[in-house]
Amino acid sequence: MGRTLQGHGGAARVAVLAIATTAFLIGGLLTPAVAAPSDAARAELRGMIENVTSANAHRYGATDSAGHSMDTAKIIQDSSGGYLAVYHTMLGDGRFHALVATSADLMNWTFARDLGTGASQPSITQISTGGYVMAWEQDPNNHIAVRYYPDRAHLLSGSVTKSYDTPRTLSSCAEGTPNIYSVTLKPDIDHSVIDIGGHYYANCDVDRQQRGTLTNFSSWSTSAQSNFDNALLHWGVKGNIGDRDALTFRGYQLGVIEGQYTKNDFRSWRTFVYDYATGNADQTTIHTNGGSTAYANPSITTLKAPNGKTAVLVSLFLPSEGAAAGEAGQLLYYREYS
Repeated sequence: MGRTLQGHGGAARVAVLAIATTAFLIGGLLTPAVAAPSDAARAELRGMIENVTSANAHRYGATDSAGHSMDTAKIIQDSSGGYLAVYHTMLGDGRFHALVATSADLMNWTFARDLGTGASQPSITQISTGGYVMAWEQDPNNHIAVRYYPDRAHLLSGSVTKSYDTPRTLSSCAEGTPNIYSVTLKPDIDHSVIDIGGHYYANCDVDRQQRGTLTNFSSWSTSAQSNFDNALLHWGVKGNIGDRDALTFRGYQLGVIEGQYTKNDFRSWRTFVYDYATGNADQTTIHTNGGSTAYANPSITTLKAPNGKTAVLVSLFLPSEGAAAGEAGQLLYYREYS
């Protein structure tokens, strides 16, 4: 959620746009969307994201076994069994820490390790060798940090064997909120291409999208993603365009991204579904048990549910300003499908 994630009191709500149209970018111009093969898949995924109350399981205000809030959690399936979550929480030193936890059921999490101080909004992926690549926003001088753990034992003990801190090239103020699109080994982590999304603090004013490549854990290049931004600007987003995540669903690359309608207004955070092939973006209207209205820092994963069925796992941060009673904090839920 931009550069920081801090909950504030208050239950004020704002009206939301209820436009059910999309936009398509052609040559930099916004035109009505045309039918695309991915439209049906995008609509199905949007429905799964929107209906928390019909999820197979859900949990509001998620915490781990040590009582840490699981803010901005990214959850993946672990090849060795069970599930892993990385997330941040603010500890007594007044700084964010990136933590990792394990679970057998996606709802209850056992704290394993503090992975880094001044580390927020972490993301993780497991690669074909069984190792793990993580990325997070590191302070001070907020930037994207990338870490490699060769196996589960190294991850759960916090033993990094490779690290790279990206230089800020698009903003002199902050770059961060990373997600990991892919890791390609050629043939190993020393010879690899890591595709990473992120935000940059454009003109030190508002967050906008970037996408970069870390090559061989030794060189970084990145560029602004204006078409990504434009898909949300079309909806009237005037504040930050920040955290995002992606997955392959029904054979199409789709994703989720947060947009803030009004700068500095935590009540105005909304989550959008994005189609990487067409540039279409749909605002979601998410239904929780209590009727919360603000949703930020989305992440999404396709995995096997505890019963073995295929499911989509959604993770959202609900700012207190737009949260119903008992729903503020991290919301985790999954929906099975066939």
